[in-house]
Amino acid sequence: VSFCAPAGQMTALVGPSGAGKTTITHLVPRLYDPESGTVRIGGHDIRDVTEQSLRDTVGVVTQDAHLFHDTIRANLMYARPGATERELAEACRSALIWDMISSLPDGLNTVVGDRGYRLSGGEKQRIALARLLLKAPAVVVLDEATAHLDTESEAAIQQVLKTALAGRTSLVIAHRLSTIREADQILVVDAGRIIER
Repeated sequence: VSFCAPAGQMTALVGPSGAGKTTITHLVPRLYDPESGTVRIGGHDIRDVTEQSLRDTVGVVTQDAHLFHDTIRANLMYARPGATERELAEACRSALIWDMISSLPDGLNTVVGDRGYRLSGGEKQRIALARLLLKAPAVVVLDEATAHLDTESEAAIQQVLKTALAGRTSLVIAHRLSTIREADQILVVDAGRIIER
């Protein structure tokens, strides 16, 4: 697999289940290392940069957003430990989850349970999106990041993402056409190869 995701643009990966899309996105934050070849960000082989600089540069939201057995606040501040209350609320408003959080008796101090089991799939994804917005990384990886949202919520989140991704390099996997309509480049992946661009 060989491709360039131009800086500041959205590159979408589409194709059947099992084609290799998620594996490709796992290479960017070094969840896997390639057996051969390189993954470069800004011309730097990601194996040559510090883990911290890579974590600061890349933000990821997956289909099954991971939340820690902690408060909503702690789960958000994991992205940016020094965030202010205003920044937390702003990120949550942008991800369309603030009204739900505000309605909880403990608000941001609500414990979400192991892997966020006390929240719906859509609520977990919105918190993960709020965490991404709070972090504001230069490179964004979205792996079916709106899969658990209903059509109306997805349309609203797409508007948020359009603004949030402006000027950022993004790699997006989606099965819904609405998610990738704004992509600058669409790569069709099948059986571990890019078969169409």
